Amino acid sequence: MHRFSESGRGRAGGRVHSAARSHKNLVMHVVVVRHHRIDEAGFIADAFAARGAEVRTHQFPREGQLPALDDVDHVVVLGASWSVYDERISDWMGAELDWLREADAAGVPVFGICFGAQALTVALGGRVEAAPRSEIGWVTVSTAAPDVIEPGPWLEFHGDLCLPPPGARVLASNEVCVQAYSLGPHLAVQFHPEVDGAQVGRWLTDGGRAEAERAGQDPDALLAQTVAEEPAAALRADRLVAAARRLAAEAARQPLRETS
Repeated sequence: MHRFSESGRGRAGGRVHSAARSHKNLVMHVVVVRHHRIDEAGFIADAFAARGAEVRTHQFPREGQLPALDDVDHVVVLGASWSVYDERISDWMGAELDWLREADAAGVPVFGICFGAQALTVALGGRVEAAPRSEIGWVTVSTAAPDVIEPGPWLEFHGDLCLPPPGARVLASNEVCVQAYSLGPHLAVQFHPEVDGAQVGRWLTDGGRAEAERAGQDPDALLAQTVAEEPAAALRADRLVAAARRLAAEAARQPLRETS
């Protein structure tokens, strides 16, 4: 979930590892970064676990500094109720951006969701700004790569948008904003493929009900639709994780690239 908006800043030039690192682990290790206790990786964590991954969750900044990237095979960064450059998180947001740059330099694939996608965008040299309107509810998207991003429907809950970093491939969009892009081994999605009814219920209880109403949504209808979507949403999330792993594997076969 992502509600407040600020402009991002570009990244200075440097060497970008577009190749995901080769796997040294027999078991895939996935680190999920969440920003609120009520948030879970849900269907996305389930999809990684179904592929034999060990998934561990770190709440940042509450649980201390972000984990070392040694032996990490994939990172998932979840949403948040702030903007990437909200002054209220300025004391720790820089550390998260630096950590994402470290992951990029090490070739560790990052799967960014909503706020996580926006953080990845800024870390890699793109920008984040206010969307023309808040987008809350189940929507379909126009996809340029249906083998990676399906039309949906996907759940949206955000007020900002990503201007992707240089070199990114836009995978999906709609009239509001870019909905997904890839860059090297990384995948960023503006929507929430991870959520089930319980997660949306927690958001609505935690202030999201008023936000949904302001966006013209009936919160109870939104929750009911989310519950009804659960079986199909779980399958879409599973296919999305499969696509994320394919992107990472394809990037691993590519040489390093230089940026100015």
